[in-house]
Amino acid sequence: MPRMNRTAVLSLLIVISSVFLLFQLYYYRKYVSKPGPHILSQTGHLTTSDLQWQTVRLFLVLAHRFHLPVFLVDTTALRLLAHDASWQRELHCSFLCTDRPVMSFALFANMWKFDRCHFCDQPAFLSAAKHKGFDVLELRGHDPRLASLDTLSGEDIPLYFLLRLHGFIIQVVFLYERSGNYLWHGPLRLKAKMDLSFAPFKQLDYGRHAGAYNRPDLVLTVLDGLDVRVPRNVSRFLYEQQHSRFLECRYHDARSFLQLYPDDTSPAAVDFHRKAKALLHLAAQTLAVLDVPFWLSSGTCLGWFRQCNIISYSHDVDIGIFITDYRPDIVTAFAAAGLSLKHKFGKVEDSLELSFLSDDVKLDIFFFYEDGDIVWNGGTQAKSGRKFKYIFQRFSLCWAELLELKVRVPCETLDYITANYGTSWSVPVMLWDWKSSPSNVQRNGLWPKHQWADLIQVY
Repeated sequence: MPRMNRTAVLSLLIVISSVFLLFQLYYYRKYVSKPGPHILSQTGHLTTSDLQWQTVRLFLVLAHRFHLPVFLVDTTALRLLAHDASWQRELHCSFLCTDRPVMSFALFANMWKFDRCHFCDQPAFLSAAKHKGFDVLELRGHDPRLASLDTLSGEDIPLYFLLRLHGFIIQVVFLYERSGNYLWHGPLRLKAKMDLSFAPFKQLDYGRHAGAYNRPDLVLTVLDGLDVRVPRNVSRFLYEQQHSRFLECRYHDARSFLQLYPDDTSPAAVDFHRKAKALLHLAAQTLAVLDVPFWLSSGTCLGWFRQCNIISYSHDVDIGIFITDYRPDIVTAFAAAGLSLKHKFGKVEDSLELSFLSDDVKLDIFFFYEDGDIVWNGGTQAKSGRKFKYIFQRFSLCWAELLELKVRVPCETLDYITANYGTSWSVPVMLWDWKSSPSNVQRNGLWPKHQWADLIQVY
């Protein structure tokens, strides 16, 4: 072989060897030499924290190998982070080793790639996890994004992975993008033949019910010697998790209703639908800037619950706000958004009600007052000064979707609707008198006439 060729071959081998050596050093530093708990305790045995840390580490290595950017959503670990601004502690495994046998991570579902392994009928990621010693349970459910009034069920999609090793459970929560520009995870439901002893299901942070979230910004940090993605605003994410319960529209019942009472498709009804959708979106944006939570109330709530839509003959949009969330700049904020104030009844201490107008569609805002075991909102007749009160049992708030918007509704929706519209709420009523038709209306006296100028303002 000519001298030049031998030199070239030798140089190439040196380059290849160097690259391989650098790769080994990178792999060692990133995955093997991570600082973490001591492999053995002083007694020479693996401690519970050692095993939990190793379980989390092995899971994160697998996720990295399959390009799955999981992020930490475990509520116990995140609370520790929220109370430790430096996110650094001297003790080993301070955040990822908790007293609980579960650690929860989430994955944006669009990042999941179903790469089937060559020799088995399951995703390659789960096959690799089994090969590393994990026991695996995949939980699937119907895709609500494909459900509609025409198609009542969607295809099955992965909702959760549960990976078990050393007696510890890694819960992977799939977060799906919904049309209202929010993230959703489904409820965790066990099927008849599943192993009920696989995991301490009651201790799982996610799955007791469906949940809805705003998309969190993520930051990559180091926790207990491991590279982990976490929500940038940990406290905000924890707040959302505590108030995440989501109620799916009742498509089956809505379809049955519309078979009895077909939807109005006249040009006027279609035009109202378009305007009401725009108004509801604008109201949500305006109140979000003020950080004022609201929920669908009255006819708008009935439309969502009964027919998964607004009621075309209602001619307005109704929302509720607790008076404790009232802000004096609500009126100016809606004015800046292009809505004109139509009327203002009552006062902050009693029966406050605001009404705005946008493109000839009215937005009614009812303020609710808590009083013992009940809550109530007021009403005022402008021409007489008569006051009315509408009584509801206390309720909590859940997320839902209406008109491609994430909105709140009373979790106890049926009780809320029945209180307002009686047991015959499923039958449309075209002629409705707000002073006498509601089942829960009570007379509440008169406004003193000398106060009308302040308490009954019509524009």
